[in-house]
Amino acid sequence: MNRYEQMLLENKAWVEEMLEGDPAFFKKLSASQKPEFLWIGCSDSRVSPSEITQTSPGEIFIHRNVANLVVHTDFNLLSVLQYAVEVLEINHVIVCGHYGCGGVHAALTQQSYGMIDIWLRHIKDTYCAHKHEVDTQPNDEARANKLVEINVRQQVRNLAKTTIIQKAWKNRQRPFLHGWVFDMKDGIIRPQMEITPHQPCDDPVYAYDVFKK
Repeated sequence: MNRYEQMLLENKAWVEEMLEGDPAFFKKLSASQKPEFLWIGCSDSRVSPSEITQTSPGEIFIHRNVANLVVHTDFNLLSVLQYAVEVLEINHVIVCGHYGCGGVHAALTQQSYGMIDIWLRHIKDTYCAHKHEVDTQPNDEARANKLVEINVRQQVRNLAKTTIIQKAWKNRQRPFLHGWVFDMKDGIIRPQMEITPHQPCDDPVYAYDVFKK
């Protein structure tokens, strides 16, 4: 049996399990969604948001890309963010990176990987801005891990610089922004930073006039 055929069988088994626990499970699931969280994570197949947080369908709105970046010109990300914040009115945005991230490792090298070089340029820029902090780590793994952490914090700051987040902070004092790193070696999520709706941008040049009366 092919693996994809096995996946279809496992889907049917999951349906039976869900219905056994709650006969109305899928009726309620299909009615609407009201997630509390937006998860911006890495595309890495080993980092499954629902699995590592033990959350159920409908609890997390999810966007994933290589190295969990928040890029101000990425209309895919911005569309997800706007829908999550303005329509779903989520209360928390989580940027979750992970140690052993291939995108971060690649950004620390001079090797060209093709089209993705353009995307990884954002991580290289972050590295250049924090080069001393990264390069003073004792070995290559520690250097990459440090850049993973710095990258997560930078993406949370990038969220705070968007008018989408700033308008939501003004109008309803939500969402809270969180930066996490998942460690695949022990399964633990390690928080890195949090920005509350009451904190301004780290540089006033990024504070838009949505705050003006």
